[in-house]
Amino acid sequence: MEKWLAQNLEKLTDALSPCKSCPVANTERDVNLPGTAAVISVLEQLLGVLYPGCHGQAPVAHDTCHTRLHDALHEIALKLCTQTQRAFEYACQRAKCIDCSDCGGKAREAITAVLGGLPDIRDMLQADIQAAYEGDPAAMSTMEIVMSYPGLYAITVHRIAHALYVQGVPLIPRVMSEHAHSKTGIDIHPGATIGPGFFIDHGTGVVIGETCTIGKRVKLYQGVTLGALSFDKDENGMLIKGTKRHPDVEDNVVIYAGATILGGRTVIGHNSVIGGNVWLIHSVPPGSIVYNQTPKPVVRTGHSFPEDFSI
Repeated sequence: MEKWLAQNLEKLTDALSPCKSCPVANTERDVNLPGTAAVISVLEQLLGVLYPGCHGQAPVAHDTCHTRLHDALHEIALKLCTQTQRAFEYACQRAKCIDCSDCGGKAREAITAVLGGLPDIRDMLQADIQAAYEGDPAAMSTMEIVMSYPGLYAITVHRIAHALYVQGVPLIPRVMSEHAHSKTGIDIHPGATIGPGFFIDHGTGVVIGETCTIGKRVKLYQGVTLGALSFDKDENGMLIKGTKRHPDVEDNVVIYAGATILGGRTVIGHNSVIGGNVWLIHSVPPGSIVYNQTPKPVVRTGHSFPEDFSI
C-alpha cells in the first residue's frame, strides 16, 4: 500500500481536490453553504425551545429557564440568519441573478418572520399532542408523546421547516425534513400545508408530498402515501416544477394503514374514513367511507399443521 500511495496519492488528490472543479464541493469561495450538521444543530436548538428539557439529557433549571431561553433564541437567530443568507446566495448564484447584495436583508426578513411565528407553531403543536393523546389508547401521558412518539417529532420538524419554506428559504427546510425522515421513517415535504390537531400513528412509511394540503384534526396510520399521480413535462421533456401534484385532505379525516391517495385534483372530503390499502386517484365527497371489497378469509378450526410445516 505504501508503494501504491507513493506513486498515486498526489495524482488522486489532484483529481479529487475541492479546490478545483469538484461538482459537489461546498467550499467557502464557491458554494459556501452551511453544512448539514450545522443546520441540524440549529434545528435541535429550536426543538429545545419548543420542548424545554425534553430532548436533552436533563431537565432545565427552573430558576434560570427564562434567561436560558432568551440566550438560546439570540444564538438561534444569529446562526439561522447566517445559514439562510448563505442559502439565498447559493440560490442566486445558481440562477445567475444580478448581484443585488440583498441576500442578507432577505435572510433577516425570513428569520424574523419564522422566529416571530414560534408561539403560533407551539400552539399548533399543543393541538397535535392532544390529538395524539386522545387518538392513541396506548398513550399514558402527553409527556410520553413529546419524548417518544416519532409522529410528533416529524410534525414538529415539519412545522419549523414549513415556516422557512413559506419564507422562500432555499435548501435548509429540506435538510431539516430529511433529517426527520431519516430518524422516523416519515417523509413530509416542507411545502405541505398541515392544519392543527394532526396525528400520525406508528408512522413508518408515511409520505406526504410538497403540494399536499391537510386540514384540521386529521389522523394517518403507517404506510399512507399522499403522492403525485403524474408529472407534467415541458416541450423538452423536462419536469415542470411548482405545479399542484398532490391531494388535499379536508378536516376530520382518518386514513388507515397502507392507503395510497394520488393526484393534484384529488380531494378527500371532510369527515371521511379511508380504509387500509385503498388506492384512490379521484375525489370522494364529505362523509365517505372508502374500503376495498375483497374476499373474506376462510377460517377452519381444529386443523393441526404437520411437524415439518414452516412459514
